[in-house]
Amino acid sequence: MKFARVVFLGAGIWGIAILTPLYFLFDTIGSQHASPITYPQFYYGFTGVAMAWQFAFIVIGWDPIRFRLMMIPSMAEKLIYGLTMGILYSQGRMTFAELSPVFPDLLICALFAVAFAKTSELSVRRATLSRFVSVPN
Repeated sequence: MKFARVVFLGAGIWGIAILTPLYFLFDTIGSQHASPITYPQFYYGFTGVAMAWQFAFIVIGWDPIRFRLMMIPSMAEKLIYGLTMGILYSQGRMTFAELSPVFPDLLICALFAVAFAKTSELSVRRATLSRFVSVPN
């Protein structure tokens, strides 16, 4: 359970630190590409949804046993983003440099999967029981 706590709290804090600057870099990012960002609602919408997930990771990290099932959509959030960027790269629609920020997300996805496995149903039962009676390890 400690592993899951550290992974999810760390992922949430990391994500907030990485995403917060995006709110102030709209024009900078738009000027670095041949065509500027023409749909700010998509840019800020993505950033807002991604930020909301960081808070969800922190909630999961606060009580991994209670929120264990939320680990599944957390893995999906990371994996879907990674797969989408991988497909865009394979189609030649982005460079490897643009793809590289995906790798930490895929690592975090793998850590989420390990955390999910480590908080198995047996662990959930043991943690629930230990709240009521003393259970030897």
